[in-house]
Amino acid sequence: MEWKLSENERQYLRGLAAKQAQYASLDVMSERKQMWYDLNDGSANAKAPIIVETWTFDRDFLPDSLLKCSSDVGRSIERQLLRNVRNHELINDDKVMPDTFDIGWFTQIDELGVKIESETIKDSEGVETGYRFLHPIKDIKTDLALLKPATCSVDRERTAAWKAFLDELFGGVLEVRVRTGLFGVTMLTYRVVELMGMQAFFMAMYDAPDEVHRLMAFLRDNALGMMQWAQDEGLLVLNNGNQESFGSSFNFTRSLPAAGYEGGPARLKDMWGSANSQETVGVSPAMFSEFCFPYYRDVCAPMGLLYYGCCEPAHPFWEDIRRLPHLKKVSISRWCDQQFMGDALRGTEIVFSRKPDPNFLSVDRRLDEDAWAAHIRETLEASRGCQVEFIIRDVYTVHGDIGNAKRAVEVARRETDRHCR
Repeated sequence: MEWKLSENERQYLRGLAAKQAQYASLDVMSERKQMWYDLNDGSANAKAPIIVETWTFDRDFLPDSLLKCSSDVGRSIERQLLRNVRNHELINDDKVMPDTFDIGWFTQIDELGVKIESETIKDSEGVETGYRFLHPIKDIKTDLALLKPATCSVDRERTAAWKAFLDELFGGVLEVRVRTGLFGVTMLTYRVVELMGMQAFFMAMYDAPDEVHRLMAFLRDNALGMMQWAQDEGLLVLNNGNQESFGSSFNFTRSLPAAGYEGGPARLKDMWGSANSQETVGVSPAMFSEFCFPYYRDVCAPMGLLYYGCCEPAHPFWEDIRRLPHLKKVSISRWCDQQFMGDALRGTEIVFSRKPDPNFLSVDRRLDEDAWAAHIRETLEASRGCQVEFIIRDVYTVHGDIGNAKRAVEVARRETDRHCR
């Protein structure tokens, strides 16, 4: 057998799975689920969920020293279960505890025909945080020929064996489900920067505009090809429940699947998807409109609902972003003009997906509660009349005090409750 666990690991993991199942059955989880449905389906007076994304500060939240399993497979399963259990016990934000153990398909995908190498460097605590890409495209006028359309395959037999292994491990405790989002990388400019670097990309818009359009068209068509391959292979699984569209923004909605769905594998139009273009924060709206928007519009068209954005400010590019098909959520980062976006989204069902400033949690060793509360109130005022969610991301350390994250949730809840009165 490919995967083996000792009897001690088996019993320990079953106990963790039972704890996750117990938490999933709590009444508060049903209340949180309804909160997400209200938000995503545009209900009047929907309450703003508050989420803390934990993986960026695993040095505090889930360090290796916590793990009890010794085998690689045991530690992988343990991490997935502990992330859920510890989130409820230590942070208690508005995540809904999963009542399943989710896995994906085993696939092999050569996306571009070239390998993008990278180098990393560790910080003072030994955590790899800095990195750079070793770009395969040195000259866009000569090197585009290196790129080849994606080749994709799925190992159904191995996926079935992995599921059977977990079914036997968790039998009677936690159901195992195969889950997917969309296949195909829709963050097109992220791929550009991996391939050639940001400075070269920006200069090429002036020096080699035709080649930039060729590259963007290739990346668009390649992403669409991977998405279509997954649909044709029957790999897509509905993600309209306790799954993330992007960055811990959860997908509960009754507006998907689309009309005509009869069960079984999903279609592209039944699925949440996401896209962003953080890398073009340094270009003008006109250049974004010329070199990026048409390709993003096309690659997003097959999706059922779209989450757009990450850390880039949305307001300079709003005239294009607002025209993206199936737009449902927009990331409002700390660099975004909140008032502008509040005015733009007010009265619509497009969610104001606020990313508060993570420095409140990661710079000072103790949370400045008054300043944090004022920061939350600023968003609540700017977004009055909008559907709002708070996703606290990019916190890379809480200096060993996870209580700061829990208290940040409590203070934000207090402010949103007052705002709704």
